[in-house]
Amino acid sequence: MVLWSVITIVVLVALGIFGTLIATGRVTLFPTPSATPTTISTAEPVVDTSYPVTVLNATTQSGLAGSLAQTIVGAGWSPDSVTAGDASSKDFPTTTVFYSDPAEEGAARGLAQVIGGAAVTLSDAYKGLASGDGAKLLVVVIGADRTDAGATPAG
Repeated sequence: MVLWSVITIVVLVALGIFGTLIATGRVTLFPTPSATPTTISTAEPVVDTSYPVTVLNATTQSGLAGSLAQTIVGAGWSPDSVTAGDASSKDFPTTTVFYSDPAEEGAARGLAQVIGGAAVTLSDAYKGLASGDGAKLLVVVIGADRTDAGATPAG
């Protein structure tokens, strides 16, 4: 009789502990499957000289936009399709190639390789610079990493 009492107590204690774990949310009887993480692939870099390129100097060092524009022309772009100028900001940290359509990522990555070590970012920030509806454009914003103080050579 004592054996049955001990077994009953052990079973009741186990059920109580299990019930408490379920009630507090530490154990879920029927878990819902979580989303499977997916890897976002990046486009392969493609040097596509059909894209117009605007180079903006966002640093305090003058002459960088013209110099980098010449590097781009030297890589095969038409001089008529590469423009250079100053950005409204003078404190941009990292040279970045901006593109506004996901289909343009490969061309943006190719241009980043041509100019040597630029970041690549999808953004509508410079979409208004493109002429015409659906016009394609890559924008290079030169950052402090390309100044004499930052010492990253172009090309």
